[in-house]
Amino acid sequence: MQNIHFIINPISGSGNHIINEDLILNYFTKDTYNVKLKYTKQKKHAIFLTEESIEEKADIIVACGGDGTINEVASCLVNKDIILGIIAVGSGNGLASNLKIPKNINKAIVQIKKQRILKIDVGLVNNNYFFSNMGIGFDAEVICQYESMPTRGLFSYVKASIKSFKSYKYLTYKYSLDNKEFSIQPFLFFISNSNEMGNNITITPKASLQDGLLDVVIIPKINKFRMLIFGFLLLIRKHYLLKEVIYKQLDNLTIIKNNNSAMNIQIDGELYILKSNELKIKVLKKALTVITA
Repeated sequence: MQNIHFIINPISGSGNHIINEDLILNYFTKDTYNVKLKYTKQKKHAIFLTEESIEEKADIIVACGGDGTINEVASCLVNKDIILGIIAVGSGNGLASNLKIPKNINKAIVQIKKQRILKIDVGLVNNNYFFSNMGIGFDAEVICQYESMPTRGLFSYVKASIKSFKSYKYLTYKYSLDNKEFSIQPFLFFISNSNEMGNNITITPKASLQDGLLDVVIIPKINKFRMLIFGFLLLIRKHYLLKEVIYKQLDNLTIIKNNNSAMNIQIDGELYILKSNELKIKVLKKALTVITA
């Protein structure tokens, strides 16, 4: 009998979903599966529940929520034999979209039952895993503003972007690339493992979850007019036409902030405040087993 556990964030996507025992047991009957449903109560609670499910010998752990919930569950399963399933009910759903997991809950459950698995790469920044992307600069500022919004979704993301456009302040960093050291005040410093950020927005359309590389997009300091041009080009997926764009593929990278203050970064669409002024970033090849469509 297969043990399958569901870690459910009841407020993801503004709570406009019904994932309960009756729904799950329509697909995973008690004569074939040992099913457990666990509901998160606050941020980081999914980590505790997932670690509990690991101790309970779960074969599959399904993250039901947005990118933050998925990150918390998946982070506990890196380099383990336990399979990650995803039911994406958040506002962004970048990783789920890359894996072609249906947005429809019932269709996503059907895919989990089929159990078509894939081993994917995982990003690591200091002691934190990322599965879609991470960044410093403007995108981290957007996430900071977004987390203060009363609602989630594309409209709130646009509002957060406009506020960030007005308030963004440039900081100085050093990084090494192609055996050379650079100093930069980045508008954007974006490191991606997958080809979508969520909400059908992509900065790294060529990125792959299985190529053993991270895709890096760097845009140095630009004026506000160039920022607006970048925003427009991003919407039509032509941002690479901006002449300032630097694009690289690599398996590791170090970024150092010029002062010792805390560093704001975004990881899979969540804001992290790191005490260190140094980021050591690398890819862990095929370190997570996931169910895909």
